[in-house]
Amino acid sequence: MLRIDYFQHAPEFVTDMRKLTQAQTQFSIDARLRALIEIRVSQINGCVYCTDLHLKEVRNLGESQQRLDMLPVWGEAPYFDVREKAALAWAESMTNISTSHASDKEFIALKGHFSDQEIVELSLSISLANFWNRMAGGFRRMPRPQNMGS
Repeated sequence: MLRIDYFQHAPEFVTDMRKLTQAQTQFSIDARLRALIEIRVSQINGCVYCTDLHLKEVRNLGESQQRLDMLPVWGEAPYFDVREKAALAWAESMTNISTSHASDKEFIALKGHFSDQEIVELSLSISLANFWNRMAGGFRRMPRPQNMGS
């Protein structure tokens, strides 16, 4: 159950954050890659609502179920290319910044596959996903259940 409806108590701020989130559609990075990053960040943070939201989003963008199933083990899975793996490693490093310190190793790997503009865009997406994970997860926002069948 939702602890507090944060939109109700800070509607202007939440609306502004939603606008920033929606502005990501103007980014040059691929929407599917951005959604995969958002899913992985949400998995790490244990955000049920955001994981569900981004899984629906990326399925609508045509992502395969096999790759989604393998996302928690992307580093070992052969279904992600080196560019995607560099982005996922950066997402994990930024999400776990208190222990990873956004390491040079991940940043250097990222620089080999992305322009500075794309790195900034990826980092903004990661940061926004972490913001929403903390809000939705901290206040226990849950997705609406779908008919799961019998």
